[in-house]
Amino acid sequence: MVSSRFLRLILLLSLVSSSFSYTASPSNSTATDQTLRPQEELKKLKLIRKELLKINKPASSDGDTIDCVPTHQQPAFDHPLLHGHRPMDPPEIPKGYSKDDESYEDTQLWSLSGETCPEGTIPIRRTTEQDMLRASSVRRFGRKIRRVRRDSTSNGHEHAVGYVSGRQYYGAKASINVWSPRVTSQYEFSLSQIWVIAGSFTHDLNTIEAGWQISPELYGDTYPRFFTYWTSDAYRTTGCYNLLCSGFVQTNRRIAIGAAISPRSSYKGGQFDISLLIWKDPKHGHWWLQFGSGALVGYWPAFLFTHLRQHGSMVQFGGEIVNTRPGGSHTSTQMGSGHFAGEGFGKASYFRNLQIVDWDNTLIPVSNLKILADHPNCYDIRGGTNRVWGNYFYYGGPGKNPRCP
Repeated sequence: MVSSRFLRLILLLSLVSSSFSYTASPSNSTATDQTLRPQEELKKLKLIRKELLKINKPASSDGDTIDCVPTHQQPAFDHPLLHGHRPMDPPEIPKGYSKDDESYEDTQLWSLSGETCPEGTIPIRRTTEQDMLRASSVRRFGRKIRRVRRDSTSNGHEHAVGYVSGRQYYGAKASINVWSPRVTSQYEFSLSQIWVIAGSFTHDLNTIEAGWQISPELYGDTYPRFFTYWTSDAYRTTGCYNLLCSGFVQTNRRIAIGAAISPRSSYKGGQFDISLLIWKDPKHGHWWLQFGSGALVGYWPAFLFTHLRQHGSMVQFGGEIVNTRPGGSHTSTQMGSGHFAGEGFGKASYFRNLQIVDWDNTLIPVSNLKILADHPNCYDIRGGTNRVWGNYFYYGGPGKNPRCP
């Protein structure tokens, strides 16, 4: 196997080379296009490498994408309030939790051969210079675009969600159908997730988020990937995806946040889902994340937040896409399976067994679930209840179509 250092050297040489060479096409280039700015490119490259030093820690590499990083060297412990700390012990699981709801536990592509990281380390997907070069800016790398309100589409974000509000929430749980929807632009994404929310949808919004997403800009491909996110100021300056900043503390050595999920569902074929549970530890107040049948991934420390230090005021489940309106029309980026909710099982994507965690650290079924689709002709949602799936809904759509021009 070619060593990872050798691959890095090749990548570095190619990047530096591309910074200084340019072959102009006289038929379709302007004089402005042909102007070389090597100093600006070098400045950008130095900034990228500085950021990479914060994200990628010294480690023994597993292949060319997953590093096994000593737990105490993960990015979270760069935070001033975590210096010298160790990860917390596992919390008390919410009462009423049952593995019976998890009919199938998806795996991740990197660990299909049974690989895990050694004790005392965690798997971290390596961030490359190419990853950062795809970003719209180095400063915004690994962050969502700020939105003024959840239901705002001013930045092209569109949703089809079920939500509950009006009481105090200490967590949420659901099983989320996994698909590979088409994403038609590098700067668009399609995701399906759980949100735990507190604060107002202006400057002080607090969110904890987890699910699966397809983001060519962030990952460089179109695989559905397990992800986390957080913010404490409405996506302005705090928070990030996965482990791309100091925040989320990972404790699991088998699950890589940001790694691809396998298998995925297929139209009229096999259906696969992931079960996610987010809840507030009653003893220490941190927000924990569980993936699949009892696998603790890690936690968001309570001090990251303002409103969520106490509890959530809203829980949302559902899909979100970014619509950049290519060519002036609606994007063809899909949500969920890419099919409308009315097509049902095996064709439309679903969330099932929707639950919330109450003040007594008890899982209970959601009640008074409201559903909302920002643009129902593009992506819609239909809810229901039954004995096996409890509270559930189908959601999604194809994006651009005759009713969504």
